[in-house]
Amino acid sequence: MTSLRTTARVAGGFYLLSFVSVPTLTLYAPLRDANYFTSSGSDTGVIWGGMLEMIVAFAGIGTAVALYPVLKRQHEGVALGFVGSRVVEAASIVSGVAIVMAMVTVRQSATGPDVPAAGTALAALHLWTFLLGQGFIPAVNAVLLGYLLYRSRLVPRVLPVLGLIGAPLLATSAVATLFGFWTQVSAQSGLLTLPIGVWELSLGVYLVVKGFRPSPVTAGPAGTDRVPVSTGRSD
Repeated sequence: MTSLRTTARVAGGFYLLSFVSVPTLTLYAPLRDANYFTSSGSDTGVIWGGMLEMIVAFAGIGTAVALYPVLKRQHEGVALGFVGSRVVEAASIVSGVAIVMAMVTVRQSATGPDVPAAGTALAALHLWTFLLGQGFIPAVNAVLLGYLLYRSRLVPRVLPVLGLIGAPLLATSAVATLFGFWTQVSAQSGLLTLPIGVWELSLGVYLVVKGFRPSPVTAGPAGTDRVPVSTGRSD
């Protein structure tokens, strides 16, 4: 059981670590300025935002890798799908950071009449990378992990239910942004994204503080993680 407790703490820690990206909403604010590429000023905040997002990318993979040995006992295929979707999400985040760094480079070193057009193209590419990679994929993550945790009862069922409710809301927000009903940074988007954020934060805190609940999954054959069964004999 010590190994399972460590697994829960590591996974929960990775979930909590992923919230270091919260300040990027403010740090990336200059990128949303229409005159960003023709204005002057420091890009230090934007660069720090990119570094925080890199941490989030690897923390996301960490959550899936840490949980996989336990979740595969419930359903190996779905657990593997969760790992894969986390890797896809991380790849989209890293791609987005690369685009942001390209935007910084264009602003700092490029000159000439084509700079605004090139900058606009990069900004649009970053917007779509973020929307598709961090709008739809986290919803897929929530469905896969929510299903596994709900069926296995490794955590209180209210937690995976929150994730399963938040997933379609997040996807709805991404679709609405895709069709121009509102922008990525808006009150509507923030409201529909909130349940997923609460789900991941609550799950991280629970895993760190409480660990896994007793479950047939944790009693399965897995080396030292197996729960001893009394035979009623004493030698």
